[in-house]
Amino acid sequence: MASHKKIDDTSINIGLLTEISRRYYIDKETQDSIGKTLNLPRMKINRLLKQAQDEGIVEIRVRFHSAETSELENLFRKHFGLKNLLIAPDGQSQEQQRTNVAVVVSNFLEVNLRENSVITVGMGRNVARVSKVNTNRKFDSLTFVAGSGGATEATEGGNADHIARNLAIQFGGTSETLYAPAFVADAKLHQSLMENDTIRRTLNLARSANFALIGIGDLGPDSHMARMGWFSHEEFKQAQAQGVVGDLMGYDFFNRDGKTCNNELGERVIGLTINDLRQIKNTIAIASETSKITAIIGALKTGAIDILATTLSNCVAISEYLKTENPN
Repeated sequence: MASHKKIDDTSINIGLLTEISRRYYIDKETQDSIGKTLNLPRMKINRLLKQAQDEGIVEIRVRFHSAETSELENLFRKHFGLKNLLIAPDGQSQEQQRTNVAVVVSNFLEVNLRENSVITVGMGRNVARVSKVNTNRKFDSLTFVAGSGGATEATEGGNADHIARNLAIQFGGTSETLYAPAFVADAKLHQSLMENDTIRRTLNLARSANFALIGIGDLGPDSHMARMGWFSHEEFKQAQAQGVVGDLMGYDFFNRDGKTCNNELGERVIGLTINDLRQIKNTIAIASETSKITAIIGALKTGAIDILATTLSNCVAISEYLKTENPN
């Protein structure tokens, strides 16, 4: 039904975003026409269409040329032993890139999840974005379990527990909380918590998962670890001097060759380790940022990742790196 009532920013909600998206993408109305009907400026309609993409209301799927993707998939399988490479189109903004990658991950899960599957969930913005994508398939008996503890610094949306609950809402099923802090600086306290019966049972469930959904961390100024403030600037510098380029699940850090480097930063998080991830048959690592290319390469060399989800430009950049590393 058409509406001529003036709409301000405070009333922008999913209903409005959905109506504008339906008119533009399905009914093929122009932005000018939608703006006149809803009494909104054309520029605001354009902005709301972008917001609808960022929030997962609109999913834009780009079918790449099969020869291009096949070549990249074969290259990544050969060099890193991957089962699958999930390639998303590049976005005009970082937020759009996260959404694009999240959509391909969500689509993969819709096709490959089975009833009674257990899915381990990590923390971070890329994993959180998957939980915001609207799904077309619901399950009855999935279990999403937090693979790391919680932290107020991560904010509610960035914690594994919150992400697991949102994924259960999207896909169906239930979620399991890991009742522990994510970060513990004291080694003895860390060891005691890892041996706690409640924590141990949840981590054992996470280790038994059919799928793991994790991010790839780096040591950049906008990284998840840096934003949470768990480590000092000096600690980051010392770790980088030792060759550390990234982390998996915050527990284990690694260098460019995929070797574990935990001397400065590692083993302070309550959660799964790289060895735990190696035992899960379908560990899906998500990294949308162009700043994470070196971290992605190191993460792939750990042998803990079975499926990588990233952008086309990142795949091309990594393939160019492999040519320099293996010129013959």
